[in-house]
Amino acid sequence: MDLGKLRNVSPRQKWNNEARDFTPWIAENIDLLNNALGLELEVENIEVAAGPYSADILAKDTGTGKYVIIENQLEKTNHDHLGKALTYASVLDASTIIWIATDFTEEHTKALDWLNDHTTDEISCYGVQVELWQIDDSRPAMKFNVISRPNQAVRQAAKAKATDELSQSKKFQLDFWTKFKDKLDRTRRVSSTQTPQAQYWFNVALGKSHVHLSNTCNTDVNTVGVRVYIGNKASEKTLPFLESRKEEIERAIGQKLQWNPNPENRDKVIVLNYKTDFKDDKKIDEALDWLVDYTVKFRDIFSKVIRDLD
Repeated sequence: MDLGKLRNVSPRQKWNNEARDFTPWIAENIDLLNNALGLELEVENIEVAAGPYSADILAKDTGTGKYVIIENQLEKTNHDHLGKALTYASVLDASTIIWIATDFTEEHTKALDWLNDHTTDEISCYGVQVELWQIDDSRPAMKFNVISRPNQAVRQAAKAKATDELSQSKKFQLDFWTKFKDKLDRTRRVSSTQTPQAQYWFNVALGKSHVHLSNTCNTDVNTVGVRVYIGNKASEKTLPFLESRKEEIERAIGQKLQWNPNPENRDKVIVLNYKTDFKDDKKIDEALDWLVDYTVKFRDIFSKVIRDLD
């Protein structure tokens, strides 16, 4: 059998300059990074001012709506870039740092692991090694190796310890969203889901900045719900567009929805609620199944419609 020879290619052969070549390429091919990390990032801009400095890429996690700093390095990691990444994140109020380099020292890998293990789950740090591989004289192919990422086991242990201080309502919501995430992940229909929190809502990305699903668990009135949540920066354009497709959307979902039930609010929502009884375990399981089912439906349908808006 005639086989080709696989060889590693220096990224400098493809991108000579970090700022001029590599950063724009990452921004244009952000989906490759998303697939490697299991995130849904949308680039806001490149070379973003952070005081007298410039962050390579400022992105937004469409699942949480929070900012992400991407720091690029076509060489082995060094203290300078680690310091820059932390500075940019603090100045730009980012909750996630993604550090891309051709090689990670053991010390810098440990530094990222330490940050992940000793900060809240609101802060996440990723170390990503970039490689180029080529078969004979073929075009080189990109490969991302995730060197460091948040340790969910450590964070769950810390969360369990903190849970003792929560109210009964908050404990219930944390348990409910944990079960919801497990069920949603098992469908394999959503590429990445957020870490469950002891709160009223659980967000799911739609692949668009300022627009996402915000599922609800209201323990006061015994309801769960799926909401398309449209931030005020996008509401003026997005809500009328979605309303113009109302009949098509409701037919696909199979339910009548509440369209902008709180018109006085700057942020807009499109809602479907389900009545349950949180004192009945069987009813809770039924509510979870309903919520997973309609979360998948909402995500499939609204993400396609929103792409037409673009």
